Amino acid sequence: MKKIVFYGAVLLTSIWACTKVPISGRSQLLLVSDDEMNAMSFTSYKQFLDTNKVVAASSQQAAMVKRVGDKIAKAAQTYFEQNNAPDYLKAYQWQTELVQNSQVNAWCMPGGKMVVYTGILPITQNETGLAVVMGHEVSHAIAKHGSERMSQGMIAQGLLTAGQVGLGIAMQSKPSATQNLWNSVFSVAAPAGAQLGMLAFGRNQESEADHLGLIFMAMAGYNPEEAVAFWGRMAAQSSGSSKPPLFLSTHPSDEQRIADIKRLLPEATQYYKTSKTTSTGVKKN
Repeated sequence: MKKIVFYGAVLLTSIWACTKVPISGRSQLLLVSDDEMNAMSFTSYKQFLDTNKVVAASSQQAAMVKRVGDKIAKAAQTYFEQNNAPDYLKAYQWQTELVQNSQVNAWCMPGGKMVVYTGILPITQNETGLAVVMGHEVSHAIAKHGSERMSQGMIAQGLLTAGQVGLGIAMQSKPSATQNLWNSVFSVAAPAGAQLGMLAFGRNQESEADHLGLIFMAMAGYNPEEAVAFWGRMAAQSSGSSKPPLFLSTHPSDEQRIADIKRLLPEATQYYKTSKTTSTGVKKN
C-alpha cells in the first residue's frame, strides 16, 4: 500500500513537473529546481577548476574560447527575449574556461558553467568549429538535460520521498546515494560506458543538443554548415579506435548525426542569414 501511495505521489508530481524543451518542443520531466541544480553545479565546477590547469585568459586560445562562449550565451539570451521568455536564463551564471587536457572533450554544467579541453582544439580547427562544440554543450544546459537525467535517476533509484520532490529533499534523506547519482551524471572524468543504463536516453538528448546548438551558433553569427565538416573530423578521429573520445561516449552514430544535421541545416541557415542582416540574429517563433 505504501508503494502505491508513493508512486501515486510521484505520478502527480510528474504531471506537475512536465515542461517543454525550447526549440524542439519535446516534453520532459523535471523534479528538481534550477536553484538546487545550480548550487551543486557551481560547487562542482569550482572544485574542478581548483584541481585542473586552467589556461591563462591572456592566451590566444583561451581568448577565443571565451569569445565564442560569450557570443553563444548572448545569442541564447536574445532568443528567449524575442520569444517572450526573457527570464528563462535568469539563474544562469555564464563562465567558460579552457583547461589544459589532452582529452577530446568539452562540457557545460547546469547554470552555464562550461569547460573546453585543449585536446579538442585540433579537431575544431577554427573559431566556427569551436562554435559547433560550444553551441552543442551550451544547449545541454539550456535544455536542462542534467536536471532531466537527475530526475530520471532519482525515480529509478527510489530517492524521492512520497509527496515531496526535490534535490534538497533527496540529499537530506539519502545524501550518499544522491551524491553518487550526481557524480554518475556529471562526472566528466568517468570512463566511456559508465552510464550504460542511461545511454538510450542520453543519445536522444545529444541529438536535441545538436539541434539547439545549430540554432544558437547560427544566431551568434557562425555558419552552421561547419557542423557537417566538424563531425566528419570527429568521425575520422574515432574511427579504428576501440574506445571513442569522451565527447562521443553517448552520442548518436557518426552517420546518423551528420544526416540529422544536414536535415536541420535549412532551418539553422535561416537564423544565420538573419544574423547577418539584423542585430539580434533571431527570428520569432
